[in-house]
Amino acid sequence: MARKRRSSAAESLKRQKDGEESLSQVEEPDSDRSLIAIFVIFFILIPAVSIVVYKVKFADRVIQTETSIRHRGIVKTNISFQEILTEHSKASENSTTRHYDYPVLAYITPWNSKGYDMAKMFNSKFTHLSPVWYDLKSSQGSGLVLEGRHNADKGWIQELRSRGNALILPRFVLKAIPSEMLKKKKLREKAISLIVTECREMEYDGIVFESWSRWAAYGVLQDPDKRKMALQFVKQLGEALHSTNSPRNNQQHMQFMYVVGPPRSEKLQMYDFGPEDLQFLKDSVDGFSLMTYDFSNPQNPGPNAPVKWIDLTLKLLLGSSNNIDSTLARKVLLGINFYGNDFVISGGGGGAITGRDYLTLLQKHKPTWHWDKESGEHLFMYRDNKNIKHAVFYPTLMSILLRLENARLWGIGISIWEIGQGLDYFFDLLAFW
Repeated sequence: MARKRRSSAAESLKRQKDGEESLSQVEEPDSDRSLIAIFVIFFILIPAVSIVVYKVKFADRVIQTETSIRHRGIVKTNISFQEILTEHSKASENSTTRHYDYPVLAYITPWNSKGYDMAKMFNSKFTHLSPVWYDLKSSQGSGLVLEGRHNADKGWIQELRSRGNALILPRFVLKAIPSEMLKKKKLREKAISLIVTECREMEYDGIVFESWSRWAAYGVLQDPDKRKMALQFVKQLGEALHSTNSPRNNQQHMQFMYVVGPPRSEKLQMYDFGPEDLQFLKDSVDGFSLMTYDFSNPQNPGPNAPVKWIDLTLKLLLGSSNNIDSTLARKVLLGINFYGNDFVISGGGGGAITGRDYLTLLQKHKPTWHWDKESGEHLFMYRDNKNIKHAVFYPTLMSILLRLENARLWGIGISIWEIGQGLDYFFDLLAFW
């Protein structure tokens, strides 16, 4: 665009000079002089100044975009195993850029230690980092016990904070027997006390809390009274955290992210988390980590997170993307998987694979990729040593980009499960998204 402007300006300038030579022998009327002056200002000077301002103001952004992953020509549907093996480790040296102004939460698990390094390297691309460390369990003596501090790494947290501003919110999973905890006020209060005390002592910025799937499995959410008690407990936990100052900023409270699962049908069931629940908790919860992945399983092989299913889930929660509460939508974090699945086609079987497993498959089988328009995902087939056919669904740059753009369309954030399982160049998409 800048070149066109310069060319246009040069041609105008040439025409103007030619005109001046032809008019030099003729005395110009005052009106003609005024028209020429206006022509020079609007068609020569202003475009020229605009080019200079554009280059000064947006120079860095232009350079970053030109060197971005999109301009390397590898974000596409027509991909090859050779290209992935060559490009996957070439993450941009620019690890601090993040253009998207919505929450970006990334999970890190102890069993995929690469995630700890990725969190340090790309800290500034995230707003929240959630190491998966804690379980709240039932115990015979005291009724409840919080396990997981042995996983906590203060040195890692300190290094993260020296590199960027991402908030540290460890994940706490409620594994206590629901019927006991929800019915007894003392147990509910103790659960909240254990969590808040741990956050204070370990100087966390808040927590990510997961309980909804456990409650659904125990049948709690099918009972209207227990369901209300469950929601009230989440609300009280959020209020307790909001009443506690952040260790890094006394002017801010601890943050509370809550994990919710997607519905499994086009109509919400009693055990699904729906729009009324979102409204009830919106003031006490800072973000809802929506698990829009694991659509398929070994018994029903297929894509990880079809785009139509994602849209259906968001519509059930937020309504139409053309008419939603933007403040509420901002609190929803679209789940994006950085892992894949290797399914056995006949007879069932298989399961999740990490980036390392995936690269090994590419090296060994040299497969041909197929793009599924319906799901917005890539897949490939191969046969193992026993001649058994497999289907592999693993995220690619194009499939991730589609979901990032979908999040932008809805005006929502994202949550990544989990960064230790992905490929290095996935992080470039977050920088230039």
